[in-house]
Amino acid sequence: MHMIREVTFVKNNAERWKLMDEKLTNSSELSANQLADLYIQLTDDLSYARTFYPQSNTTIYLNQLAARTHRKVYKNKREDRSRLFTFFSQEVPTAAYKSKKQILIALFVFIVATMIGALSQAYNPNYVRIILGDDYVNTTLDNIDHHDPMGVYSSANSDSMFFRISQNNINVALLTFLFGLLCSLGTIFFLFSNGIMFGAFQWFFVQKGLFWVSFSAIFIHGSLELSAIVIAGGAGIVLGNSLLFPGTFSRMQSFQEAGKRGLKIFIGLIPVFIVAAFFESYVTRHYNNIPEIVKVVIIILSFTYLIWYFYLYPSSLRSDSSN
Repeated sequence: MHMIREVTFVKNNAERWKLMDEKLTNSSELSANQLADLYIQLTDDLSYARTFYPQSNTTIYLNQLAARTHRKVYKNKREDRSRLFTFFSQEVPTAAYKSKKQILIALFVFIVATMIGALSQAYNPNYVRIILGDDYVNTTLDNIDHHDPMGVYSSANSDSMFFRISQNNINVALLTFLFGLLCSLGTIFFLFSNGIMFGAFQWFFVQKGLFWVSFSAIFIHGSLELSAIVIAGGAGIVLGNSLLFPGTFSRMQSFQEAGKRGLKIFIGLIPVFIVAAFFESYVTRHYNNIPEIVKVVIIILSFTYLIWYFYLYPSSLRSDSSN
């Protein structure tokens, strides 16, 4: 039985090992990150082989291949001055691209929750009070009466608002990511609750005949903020799925790889949250004086950047590395 498993194991991975061997031979073409990824993959395969086929030629071969990779990695381990640039220009978008299925799941959950929140508000005009509280709703109604429906965004000092919102959004994203440890259910709960609040709040303005006013104002910053929370949710689902579906790896190996990938995505989102907080604190408050075309351009550029950085750009990196 072990012999049959080993044959299958070799058959499924032989081409990849051969490609790794060739890349090691031409290591000048490999970046430090590519070399590190090779080493991680090889050690995973070697660990599996040592567990099930400790005395086989496959294990000996993988041990030799991993040793060669190890020497290459540590021979070139000098800290690169451009490490921060490389992290944001390659590692973060690549980690997000590898997690695109989980990010799509997170987006689906958020959209469904938004629809539920909107429908709940449509059938029960007081639903928004249950979700957001009487004080917030009453303040908003008072702002509407004074012809400043989004006045909540100008109710505090810009500087203090910027730091408070930045901290709050980063905390929400961190919890959304870390609660993936609860087999993804915690992450899904955070996405669902945020989606319901957003849907109920938006439909509240629809009922007041102010949909475009609220949408265009909120999405000056919300296009970045809400998207980043969804992406953080994708990272959380990556974390949870590593425990539920470890595949051929041990749960610990699967969790370690997912943890590194998810953490890269979360750290990569911090600048996005900071920019979103800047928009919310310094730009959204002037929504009444901003031309509609400028609002639309900001929203389109924000979504375009997110799609490019987290999908199109890493897709091109992946294509270049495979050539």
